Amino acid sequence: MVEQHTPRSLIVTFYGAYGRAFPGPVPVSALVRLLGAAGVDAPSVRSSVSRLKRRGFLLPARAEDGAAGYELSEEARQLLEDGDGRIYGAPRRSREWLLAVFSVPEQERAKRHLLRSRLARLGFGAVAPGVWIAPAHLHGETRRTLDRLHLTPYVELFRGAHLGFAPTAEAVARWWDLAALAKQHEEFLDLHEPALRALQQGPAPTAEAAYRGYLLALDTWRRLPYADPGLPRDLLPADWPGDRAAAVFTELHTRLRDIGARFVEP
Repeated sequence: MVEQHTPRSLIVTFYGAYGRAFPGPVPVSALVRLLGAAGVDAPSVRSSVSRLKRRGFLLPARAEDGAAGYELSEEARQLLEDGDGRIYGAPRRSREWLLAVFSVPEQERAKRHLLRSRLARLGFGAVAPGVWIAPAHLHGETRRTLDRLHLTPYVELFRGAHLGFAPTAEAVARWWDLAALAKQHEEFLDLHEPALRALQQGPAPTAEAAYRGYLLALDTWRRLPYADPGLPRDLLPADWPGDRAAAVFTELHTRLRDIGARFVEP
């Protein structure tokens, strides 16, 4: 299996992993060097940065030495901070559910599409048209996302228990595509568990190798805690691969992140 990493995704991953600790805005020259180490050529870095600027994720700014650079917008910082808890924290397992019920007028159907896509990105499962569900611990992040996108007038949020009529495990299997989620975890393991075994059995990597390995592993991993939002373990199949995938990423994070930071230093 060949791992796919887009330049834009790798830039977002870089800012999440290392860019926020950079002393001031990250110079364009540093982005070219650091993304080059992950296999991205300079024209792709520059074009991807321009797209992220148009989206409001990055803002042009002068680095400490006066060189052209980019810093995160406040919205981007909030997105990354929301992601920290999911990506780096232990999986949370709520016993309650968060229900999002929405109705969007036909003349504003673009907002309906935006609402559905953002709920899906947050990890919600679809119960029925206009009714989506997620573990209750996603409440705060969901509110911030809907408020940021000016979608709160169309949505009501409820918190509570599932009372039937089908067993909750059967309902969860309808609300989420568990087979597809398991496959994503298994693909992560196929790609990164061998790398972890090599680290466990071999010498410590160089700073550049640690940086590259960590950036690529994180770029793959950071999508999984959104696709799999922390469903209660007893509602998942007995052979669920998510726990093992999380353990592999956690050890890669522990072994590689700080060593890789030496390569990032200006």
